[in-house]
Amino acid sequence: MCSQKKNFTIGIELLRRMIKIRLTEETIAERYSEWKMRCPTHLCIGQEAVAAAVGLALRKDDFMMSTHRAHGHYLGKGGDLNKMLAEIYGKATGCSAGRGGSMHLIDKKVGFMGSTSIVGGTIPVGVGLGLSIKLREKDQVSCIFFGDAAIEEGVFYESVNFAVLKKLPVLFICENNLYSVYSPLKVRQPAGRKIYQMVQAMGCPSDQGDGNNAMEVYQKVSSAVAFIRKGEGPCFFEFLTYRWREHCGPNFDNNIGYRTEEEYLSWKDKDPICSLESHLLEQFPVSRKEIEEMQNSIHLEIKKAFEFAENSHFPQPQEATTNLYAGELT
Repeated sequence: MCSQKKNFTIGIELLRRMIKIRLTEETIAERYSEWKMRCPTHLCIGQEAVAAAVGLALRKDDFMMSTHRAHGHYLGKGGDLNKMLAEIYGKATGCSAGRGGSMHLIDKKVGFMGSTSIVGGTIPVGVGLGLSIKLREKDQVSCIFFGDAAIEEGVFYESVNFAVLKKLPVLFICENNLYSVYSPLKVRQPAGRKIYQMVQAMGCPSDQGDGNNAMEVYQKVSSAVAFIRKGEGPCFFEFLTYRWREHCGPNFDNNIGYRTEEEYLSWKDKDPICSLESHLLEQFPVSRKEIEEMQNSIHLEIKKAFEFAENSHFPQPQEATTNLYAGELT
């Protein structure tokens, strides 16, 4: 009974986080044409399960590094929605003081140590954070998100090798959504190669999972986090998932030819939110009305967050040269 109650609590929280990520990004997509958000946005609609599950499996004081597609990871880790939207609007109240925009989020209060537009750029930083944990003899975990294209960067192999060699508390999370912008895996990586098996051969415990199954992701990652906290070294996961919208921007792009409508629809049928909703409705004492009430509450939270972002002020011009680290200009 206790296990059943725990699974229900986990399932409801996963659903809440996933819905929050989905509705926030759908609202960003709807309002992007207002020209008030002047930075590029990479939406993770369709990929919410991994972000929500990993965020729930980690503690607040654990570190997390992310990519250009960072909204879900930030919110999944407990990041402040008001501050995230204010950042996308370029406002001084943003989590990066309006300087970074969508791709450069940071919130040390919840252990979100930064995201970047450079593919693979946060991998060595996350491993460095893992080294800092070991040197300080803490039981934290450093989690690093990246996509399948980051596997093609040399720094990935150097980082995994170092993490394994030093038995660092690092959780590598590869979200394999099959594409690098418009290039499918088949033109970038050898046919038949499994990413997780390749990493396993490097001495890092590795596994693959269904990135659209939030409960599966949570269970796998939770076990790995417990393993890492014991000082056993890093773990790697490859979660298969799929982004619904264009690589960068609020629109759909199935018409330009790099992927088919049939492929898109087949993945949409695996909607991680609908799947978890169905599971909860079938297995636990929750009603459709309760889920709708949750959605309405999240809608209201998002509405207020957009109002906060719009009503916040822009950074002062004189702040443009503060917090810069460079030698004197001559």
